[in-house]
Amino acid sequence: MKYLLVIGDGMADDPVEALGGRTPLEAAHIPAIDRLAAQGTVGSTINCPPPLPAGSETAILSIFGCDPRRYFTGRSPMEAAAAGISLRPGDAAFRCNLVALEEGDMPLEEKRILSHSAGSIEGRDALDAIGALLADERFAAALQEARMEIHTFPVFRQTAVQHDADISGITFIPPHDHLGEPCGPLFPSGNSRAEVFSRLMALAHTILDHHPVTERRRAAGKLPANGIWFWAEGTAASLPSFREQYGLTGAVVSAVPLCHGIGVLRGLEMVEVEGATGELDTNFPGKLEATWEKLQQYDFVCLHLEAPDECTHNGDLTGKIQAIEWLDSRLVAPLVERLEGAGLDHRVLLLSDHKTLTATRGHFGGPVPFLLYDSRRDTGHGGVYDEKAGEAGPFVENGDQLLGLLFEQAVLS
Repeated sequence: MKYLLVIGDGMADDPVEALGGRTPLEAAHIPAIDRLAAQGTVGSTINCPPPLPAGSETAILSIFGCDPRRYFTGRSPMEAAAAGISLRPGDAAFRCNLVALEEGDMPLEEKRILSHSAGSIEGRDALDAIGALLADERFAAALQEARMEIHTFPVFRQTAVQHDADISGITFIPPHDHLGEPCGPLFPSGNSRAEVFSRLMALAHTILDHHPVTERRRAAGKLPANGIWFWAEGTAASLPSFREQYGLTGAVVSAVPLCHGIGVLRGLEMVEVEGATGELDTNFPGKLEATWEKLQQYDFVCLHLEAPDECTHNGDLTGKIQAIEWLDSRLVAPLVERLEGAGLDHRVLLLSDHKTLTATRGHFGGPVPFLLYDSRRDTGHGGVYDEKAGEAGPFVENGDQLLGLLFEQAVLS
């Protein structure tokens, strides 16, 4: 038996006025997924139990079979694990996004967050932007004083580590949940220890706002990388063995460090695909082939697609629908076709980890639809895969129970 877990990050949504009151899932043409839905079971689940953050950091933990109320220590430690960054006792890890802040001569606190990803900056631009900060004597000295270091990557996602850290009582706010809002009220706050992060963010804006690296992006018609944003704080994480819990090993195919990090901490293989960006331009053929290759090696593979989430954050409704349709036509359809052609019995669990709302461009942690399919049987339920179908089907209160259902270690009640 082959087990395939497919996560369309943030593809669930609320009804959108521009779509005539339909959701992007309802508007998307997804015949392969709908065929699985018609023969399988569609229900709903909660992957982000309150009061934990409504985001992939808790949702993916749930989907991977770990109750986030027990195991969640912060997002960044899981991302650090994917990058091979070891946290010592007393360390805290943080996401350090490159961001785009509003242009103008107004005070920094009044400038709005234009993009949580500096316009999806990547490659040489991302390395040059963060490199410009680290090469600046003022910023380097401020980092040293704060007992911090930044691990650089060729994307907007950077990872910061603070040694001898005490993050208790500090509130860090995700930038992607507050796009278009003034940044001042969103800076780290809560006590005097938060000030070191706010000072670094302000200094970074001073250095980057008119730096040649930033002006080069402006001249090319791109959003500037004129700021950084600390969030997703956490201390070292430890997760139970996937093999011991389910009796299986497997692999995770994703472009997102968080998914890889959770997989690594669970003992699963991290599969990186060249050209996999986490955006709509990701390498779909490469992800397809990597997933198929690992299905020959293991009985369990997780395939994660970030693009629906990032398109929503970027205010790209057309792109979100396209991402959902390409998940169907470029990944799910050919994978199922290959499994059937090879005569391999298979079970598929497909779902959105959380809602990402077109209306706000931010996350929402309510129920999301899941699809459970078994190639050996036709439930005869009929129907499609979307939010309404999920609400009409069985409700699984805790998303960490879903893998047990996929592996037939539990049954829907």
